[in-house]
Amino acid sequence: MQVIAGVFFHFIGGFASGSFYMPFKAVRGWAWENFWIIGGLFSWLIVPPLAAWLTIPHFTEIISGASREVFGYTFLFGLLWGIGGLTYGLGVRYLGMSLGNSVVLGFCSAFGALVPSIYYNFFPAPGKTSFHDMISSHWGRIVVAGVAVCLFGIYLCGKAGMGKEKEVPEAEKKKSVAEFNLTKGLAVAIISGILSACFNFGIEAGKPMAYHAVSMGSNPLYQNNVIYVVLLWGGLTTNFIWCFFLNLHNRSFGKYTDRSTPLVKNYLFSALAGTTWFLQFFFYGMGESKLGNGASSWILHMAFIILVANMWGLILKEWNSVSRKTKTTIIAGIATIMLSVIMVGYGNALKLG
Repeated sequence: MQVIAGVFFHFIGGFASGSFYMPFKAVRGWAWENFWIIGGLFSWLIVPPLAAWLTIPHFTEIISGASREVFGYTFLFGLLWGIGGLTYGLGVRYLGMSLGNSVVLGFCSAFGALVPSIYYNFFPAPGKTSFHDMISSHWGRIVVAGVAVCLFGIYLCGKAGMGKEKEVPEAEKKKSVAEFNLTKGLAVAIISGILSACFNFGIEAGKPMAYHAVSMGSNPLYQNNVIYVVLLWGGLTTNFIWCFFLNLHNRSFGKYTDRSTPLVKNYLFSALAGTTWFLQFFFYGMGESKLGNGASSWILHMAFIILVANMWGLILKEWNSVSRKTKTTIIAGIATIMLSVIMVGYGNALKLG
């Protein structure tokens, strides 16, 4: 039951993340940097402390009492993740919900799942799974194989994207993805996928704060909520600087008060997108507490996001004008990623006995 509950929580988190960009599509008359930073204020500054306040009593004391090393590394990984999150938005902007999420999150899942275990191989820590532990155990080899299968699924999704680039007329592509640009999109998506994995590293770096929260009587199910506050400060810093620069460069500061645009709706939809985005990690923390393996939790989370995002891609008709071969390829990619989820979940079930 514990594994089933963990997978279920990851599915809810994946659904939230795979869907959060949809409210942004209802924003009218704003530049990308306008709605991205307004949504980000809710994602990274407003909602995380609220969630921590509701679930982790005295979370401010835990943060202020954290060592300089724990606080510093958690914030640093948040800064690096912020670059990944920033380029994630650009990846979806240039590639669309389906292809953009598949490439970005596929790379993110592989790096985020394996790098922490490789780190613990060189710097062992009590209760942490090293890469050697994984490949020397039956359950671990299944999890590693699941990562490999996930990467193959990403390859198939990327191949389908190449087919779409060749087959669909430019005017038709613009209908489903207004700024479709495969070369630019793939470049930022790969950067985003690698740096977005730093979120998982930040969670690992901030674990002492989570353990402190549990030792003070907090429910282990919500222990990561105190980590998110610090981690997302780092993400906010990166995104705020970049969006401020774009506001200056594009002269889009006036958009925030431009009454010729539907201001109330724009702020509401941006806030909804930002809040939905944070819910992914609220439920991610719950799922991880049930599964007890950061590598497996990370790839399950990423795989569910990819599946949900591809569902939205199909609903938005991003693949309507492609050949049967290309459609078959994208479906095969999605199915392969689903198989990776099953493999990772099964590996965890074996570990937990």
